[in-house]
Formats: sequence, C-alpha cells, structure tokens
Amino acid sequence: MHSTRKLVFISILLALVVITLGAYTRLTDAGLGCPDWPGCYGFLDVPNTTEKIQQAESAFPERPVEPEKAWNEMIHRYFAGTLGLFIAAIFLLAFKNRDQGTPLYLPLFLLITVIFQAALGMWTVTMGLMPIVVMGHLLGGFVTLCLLYLMYLRMTPYRIPGGDYSLKKYRNWAIIGILILTVQIALGGWTSSNYAALSCVELPICQGDWAEQLTFSNSFDPIPPEHKSYEFGILNQAERITIHVAHRFGAIITTVFLLWLAISVMRNAQSSFFKNNASMIITILTVQVGLGISNIVFTLPLAVAVSHNVVAALLMLSLITLAYSLKRKI
Repeated sequence: MHSTRKLVFISILLALVVITLGAYTRLTDAGLGCPDWPGCYGFLDVPNTTEKIQQAESAFPERPVEPEKAWNEMIHRYFAGTLGLFIAAIFLLAFKNRDQGTPLYLPLFLLITVIFQAALGMWTVTMGLMPIVVMGHLLGGFVTLCLLYLMYLRMTPYRIPGGDYSLKKYRNWAIIGILILTVQIALGGWTSSNYAALSCVELPICQGDWAEQLTFSNSFDPIPPEHKSYEFGILNQAERITIHVAHRFGAIITTVFLLWLAISVMRNAQSSFFKNNASMIITILTVQVGLGISNIVFTLPLAVAVSHNVVAALLMLSLITLAYSLKRKI
C-alpha cells in the first residue's frame, strides 16, 4: 500500500507537469509541430540532421520542420507516455493487491481515462487541431489529475480534529462548485482551441459594439465545417467574441460561487483544517482571477497564460480536498 501511494503521489506531480507542458505546447502553436503520431515526421525524436530533415519534409511537404515547435510537442508526448506507464503500474499493483481490500474501480477508471487520453492526443494531430478534440484533450488531462489525487486522498489516513458537523450542509455545495469549475475550465479550453483569447482586449467589458456582435449559432458547434487544419481557428470575429464573453461571464459566476462557499466554510468551521482549506481556495482563486486579468491587460504573455492553466488545476485540487473531506470525514 505504501509503495502504491508513493507511486500515486509521483504520478500526481507528473500529471501537473503534463498539464503544464500541454498548455505550453498549445500556446506556442506547437500542436502540429509533429504532423504525425506517435512519432515525429516518422522518427522517434525530432529530425536533427540534414538527411533526416530532408526525409521529413519529403514525407510531409506541407509542414516544414520547425525544430523548436517539434521539440515542444515531443517533450509533451514523452512525459505523457511516462505518465501512462505509471498509471498502468498503479492499476497492476491494485489488481495484485485486490485480495487485501484495495478498491479496483479508481485504478481501472484511471487506466481507461489515460488510454482515451492517448487516443485524443492522436486525434488532436490527425484531425488538425479540431477544437472539440483539443478541448477534450485538455479536460482529459484534468480528469486524470483529479482521479490520481482522489486516489491519493483515499489512501491517506488523516483525521480532522473537532466536530465541524455544522459543515455537513456544504457537502453538496462543494460538489456543485467542482461542477461549475469544470464547466469554466471547459469554456477556457474552448476559448483557447478557437483562438479567441484576445478577441476582447478591454476590461471590464469588451471593446466597441461587442454586445451587438454576440452570436451563438456557430460559436459552440461541437462538429465544425470540415477543414484540413483548424490551426489558428476558423471562426469569424463575432463568434470568437461570443466565446470569449461566455468565458468571462463563466469566470464571474465561478468566482462569486467559490468565494461564497469558501467564506461560508471558514466562518462556520471549528477546526483549523477546514479554515485552512477554505483559505487556500480563496488564495488560489485570487491568483487565478489576477492571471485572467493579466492575460487581457498584457496581451496573453506565455508565462501568464500557462500559469492560468496550472492554477486552475490547483484550484480544482483544493475543491476536491474540501468536497472529499466533507463527504468522507464528517
């Protein structure tokens, strides 16, 4: 059990790295840095000699080799593949120890998720960065991280001092908070995959006649018109503004709800455990809002945009901690 728990913990850290690298790959426009899958131009690594580059560009004449983008993509694949092997090992250890009461449903769900994630990674390339696939790949990474973290919590025998029975009423609200945050993360993925992050460049509202441009007819269609590649987006400006505005309104709803939840828990908690958990949610949420505003004010700096993805993952983990503790420990 101890070795499995340690492996799960390492996998959580690795999943955070994979999410970070995935965001970096997407934001540096390196999603098609390698036009094939799982290799790169038919090689296991990036072509780095004149002969290999000539072979690569002969096989993919429409996609000249860009080493920096190709390495961004391949490094992401290497780490994702390693995470997949770790999760397979977790499942095998759980299966081996099933007679000792080790639950199998979480490791099995994890294994199925990471296999589907691999398929999404392939489709991301073969379908030319279709937005629904790119967003699904992003969500799959978050789901993998959350399942690993939930498994780690279930394997951690911690006790919460004090009664705190008055917090029972916030159990379902915490789960609702997770659902709201999930929708907001999906909206963020949809904004990014449709290249709509800079469609609104003013705060607190969009520039000009944004309200008159809102159109929902094609902005959220899961299956877009067929294109060889969706790189840099195919939607018009009005549709991108609509997506961006939806993400902003989602951010307001998410922020207000999570602030209410965290402040309510903090006010009613007796133990320092729940007070600290609520305080952590408020702190991470504040950082996330600041990063979102900075993306607009400073025109999507790479470090800020990547951090926006990572902090969203940390916010989700802090909510899972609250929901799990309220559900299982009180």
